[in-house]
Amino acid sequence: MTVHPITSRRLRSAKKKASPPRANKPKPRPSLFSARTRLLGSENAFKIGPQITALENQGLKVIKCNLGEPDFPLAPHIAEEVKRQIDLGLTHYCDPQGILPLREAIARTMSKRRDLEITPDRVVVFPGGKPPIGLTQQTYCDPGDEVIYPSPGFPIYESFTIYVGARPRPLHLREECAFSFSGRDLAPLISHRTRIIILNFPSNPTGGVATREQLESIADVIQRKAPAQVRIYSDEIYEDILFDGNRHLSIAALPGMAQRTIIVSGVSKSYAWTGGRVGWAVFPTAEEASVFKNLNINYFSCLPAYNQMGARIALESPLSKASIARMCAAFTERRNLMVAGLNAIPGIRCRNPGGAFYLFPNIAGLCENLGAIKAHRKMPPADRKRTSPSTLVQMFLLWRYQVATLDRRSFGSIGSEGQHYLRLSIATGLDDLKKGLESIRSAATDRDGFQSFIREAKHLW
Repeated sequence: MTVHPITSRRLRSAKKKASPPRANKPKPRPSLFSARTRLLGSENAFKIGPQITALENQGLKVIKCNLGEPDFPLAPHIAEEVKRQIDLGLTHYCDPQGILPLREAIARTMSKRRDLEITPDRVVVFPGGKPPIGLTQQTYCDPGDEVIYPSPGFPIYESFTIYVGARPRPLHLREECAFSFSGRDLAPLISHRTRIIILNFPSNPTGGVATREQLESIADVIQRKAPAQVRIYSDEIYEDILFDGNRHLSIAALPGMAQRTIIVSGVSKSYAWTGGRVGWAVFPTAEEASVFKNLNINYFSCLPAYNQMGARIALESPLSKASIARMCAAFTERRNLMVAGLNAIPGIRCRNPGGAFYLFPNIAGLCENLGAIKAHRKMPPADRKRTSPSTLVQMFLLWRYQVATLDRRSFGSIGSEGQHYLRLSIATGLDDLKKGLESIRSAATDRDGFQSFIREAKHLW
């Protein structure tokens, strides 16, 4: 029997309607990890650690100018207090906000130094000065909100902004302005979506220090332009490491700013206690502090109480002032030696930092002399995107001359194209720094060696 075409289509349509609906099978996710996880960056000071180890395993000595870790021992009066508290049995769970004796010491010390009235209920203690960066962005930002941060700056500022889905708004620091900035530089970046403005003085990686006039202009712009709910994240972890008579001033101490500012510091830099992992933040309100206490409960439970008691002694013992002064004197001697030595190398220009313990030399001329700019331009686009001329120089110094430094991209990659800098930590011994300086001097004229390194193409990032 012949079936009319229209009838045939109707029969097929009827069969389709009669068939039970198919269950929608979930599409398998192509990656083990979440998309958010792939957005999280790193801190290259630690990332190149395995490369340093690989060189040391070959019997080579590496001059380590990569890590921001003072090469001084923990002061005896602090170490003895930690041991004493362990012997007293202070080894169990404690207040997730931080033990009261430490929070009281932080409140007293910071109130006195900044001429503020700080109460312990606004203080939260964290495992170092780094966790508050990400927790602050997570707490105050929704996706699409904006975070203003210095660039070059501590890499976690940019990394966590992207991770939490906020929009990064780098404030590019200029060498001719001593890597500091004023309200005029900040103003164009502020919008109705701004939620956090990060300040870091003294600065990592540049050693930049802000004057009172600069901070006043920044505060004025914030009060006039920024939405009321904006929080200023003032990273003051290097507050005690200052040179040439510079004095630390917190923006929170300026009129109208304490109620908008989160002040962050800790023991890692001032007391050469990076392994102690004690940092803190002073929040504008006790309500905000309680939110971060709850985050501590969820993430960390609490910090070792014996280390917190050591931090209390660090803040309040009269012996601490002399320890910090000795360390700053050593950093000053190292800074002076290295700045003079770097400026004597063709193609390198280095400013005197006002604080912290880093140098941030301009190596544009060196990149040109070695052929790094041309070599970078010739790389495949994908490789070019993940590196820079200063990265190639950084890796050349490490693998051919055993000097560990960090490139400009390590301190904020957005908008860093065409900026040719290295960061050198002077938190290492004077003799090692002298050797490192001589190695950099030799590398600066080794164009053939650099070209050979590029052709080998083994360790370009």
